[in-house]
Amino acid sequence: MKVLFLGDVVGEAGREVVRIAIVRLRQKTTVDFVVVNGENAAGGNGITPKITYELLRYGADVITLGDHAWDQREIVPFLADEPRLLRPLNYPPNTPGSGSIVVQGNGKKLGVLCVLGRTFMGPLTDNPFLAVHPVLEAVRRETPCILVDFHTEATSEKIAFGRYLDGQASAVVGTHTHVQTADGKILPGGTAYLTDAGFCGAHDSVIGRDVNSVIQKYVTLLPQRFGLATKGLQADGVLLTLDDVSGRALEIEPIQLSI
Repeated sequence: MKVLFLGDVVGEAGREVVRIAIVRLRQKTTVDFVVVNGENAAGGNGITPKITYELLRYGADVITLGDHAWDQREIVPFLADEPRLLRPLNYPPNTPGSGSIVVQGNGKKLGVLCVLGRTFMGPLTDNPFLAVHPVLEAVRRETPCILVDFHTEATSEKIAFGRYLDGQASAVVGTHTHVQTADGKILPGGTAYLTDAGFCGAHDSVIGRDVNSVIQKYVTLLPQRFGLATKGLQADGVLLTLDDVSGRALEIEPIQLSI
């Protein structure tokens, strides 16, 4: 099984990058499922129902979110009705939406989990290390092939979470910091791991934002409106090869595709 995961989509530029990248990568290799982190897809802040369907139309099978899940007001009721859009699973019970899904295609099944970390993050969610297990066990009853998007700031928390799920998930891929790391590996238990997938959008920027406005913030300490950058379009992500029967990762290939 081949799974393409694309890192945080930032704004309109990021959505255009996703559209082109999925087509180009499918031309080069077989891809069974595409998972996209869309939590910055609406102008850099959250996602809307319209943009959700846009990314699905481009070829995403599942869209994950993160700490900006609730930034767009209309997304709250929408999450309850669109199972392919995942909010973090470790929000309190009765929160709209779901943190996991099993998708099917080509006679194969992939489980996808979305989890939010807590170190240096805003929302004080349930402990991800404890909350993930009931959901992971339920998904494993349907398929051994499971991708976990762990959305958080601290590298140490991401590495610990990857090691914690080694042998239980097929892959643990980090998101949120928008800078792809160089530590892609397969852990001893057979779990593919990458601390951060990077982002899809304008890379002539500061993690997707206009360079000058961010510099002014640091120089003056005064409030600044961080506009989105528009140049240097690039898709960051990872291509995973998984064993359909055991769920073990066979290969992890980081992607940085200039558009």
